[in-house]
Amino acid sequence: MRHNTKPFTMGLILVTAGIFLHHEARATLSGVGLGTADSFAVLAGTGITVTGPTTISGDIGTSPTTSITGLGNVTLNGVNHGGDAVTQLAKNDLVIAYNDAAGRTYDATYVGGYDLVGQTLVSGVYNDSSSLFLSGTLTLDAQGNPNAVWIFQAGSTLTTASGSKINLINGADACNIFWQVGSSATLGTDTDFAGTILALTSITLNNGATVDGGVLARNGAVTLDHNTIAADVCNNVASVPEPTTFIAGALMLLPFGATVRRMLRKSRPNKV
Repeated sequence: MRHNTKPFTMGLILVTAGIFLHHEARATLSGVGLGTADSFAVLAGTGITVTGPTTISGDIGTSPTTSITGLGNVTLNGVNHGGDAVTQLAKNDLVIAYNDAAGRTYDATYVGGYDLVGQTLVSGVYNDSSSLFLSGTLTLDAQGNPNAVWIFQAGSTLTTASGSKINLINGADACNIFWQVGSSATLGTDTDFAGTILALTSITLNNGATVDGGVLARNGAVTLDHNTIAADVCNNVASVPEPTTFIAGALMLLPFGATVRRMLRKSRPNKV
């Protein structure tokens, strides 16, 4: 009797490759796609106020209120869109991004307003239905994965104390950090902050605070004072497994398939 080994072998290759792809997909937390808001370092709903020398790398805009006060204090490495159509589209995309971040299933939850000081956190979604605070240093560890993503969900406010810092280690990238804030965010004096803030209401940066990322307020104002905001190096496109992952996995398994065929041929009974 002749045994046809081809269907078995190909099925084994595809099933094993499918497991490989599934593992890759589960291992990758996708980032928050900002759409056209991606190019904005500062985006507001009811105006932008700048009260001291501030450097902004990235675009700025505000809509529906288009007022920008203290623009003469700004060194802008980007485009001032004011309240134009680009800003209006970016505001629409900000709503989508905000809802995406707010809707993610969290990996860890805190209660009653939590201070992240002293924590070392790996990629994941972290939630407090109340507020999040930072009174010192928070460390984010990518564990050697440059695509590691962090999403922080604060039901109400985000507040940092003076001199607070976010320390990025082992390949962590500020472009892959997102802070979804249910009301307003306030960064204390000389805070060294990393990530893009997506606030429902307003964002305030006190004297000397720096942000490696963007400050995007849906409905309220953005207030700046002697700050540095650098969003120009971020692309903030949601991280997904590369489309070549499946192909690469299947190709890696081809030699294994050939080995299986040889083994089956050797075990095939002789014709009578």
